[in-house]
Amino acid sequence: QVHLQESGPGLVKPSQTLFLACTVSGASGPTAFYYWAWIRQPPGKGLEWMGVISYTGSTYYSPSLKSRTSIARDTSKNQFTLQLLSVTPEDTAVSYCAASKTLLLAATDQTLYYSWGQGTQVTVSS
Repeated sequence: QVHLQESGPGLVKPSQTLFLACTVSGASGPTAFYYWAWIRQPPGKGLEWMGVISYTGSTYYSPSLKSRTSIARDTSKNQFTLQLLSVTPEDTAVSYCAASKTLLLAATDQTLYYSWGQGTQVTVSS
C-alpha cells in the first residue's frame, strides 16, 4: 500500500549536481522501520543499487558512488532525497526509489522490496 513517486529534473548538464526526491504516500501499518533506497538503470544495462537510508537516518552507499552521493530524509515532506555530485553522461539512467522492511545492501531485485517507484528518466547531457 506504500506508494513511491520519484521527481526531479529530466536533464542535467555534466559536472552539475543531480537532485531527486521520492515522495512517500498511502502508507499503512508500521512504516517507521522502513529502509529507503535509490536504484538506477542506465540504458542497455542492468539495475545498479546506489544507496539506502535507514529509519534511524543511517546511510549506506555503493562504493563506486559513495564519494559523490548523499541520501537524506525530509520527514516534514514525507520524502527522501538523492544528491549526486559532478554528474557525467554515464550517470544517464532511469532512477527508482524503493522501500524495504529490512536493510538491503546492493539489492536490485524488485521482489525484495515492499514498494518500488515507477522511475524517472535522468539524462546527463550538455
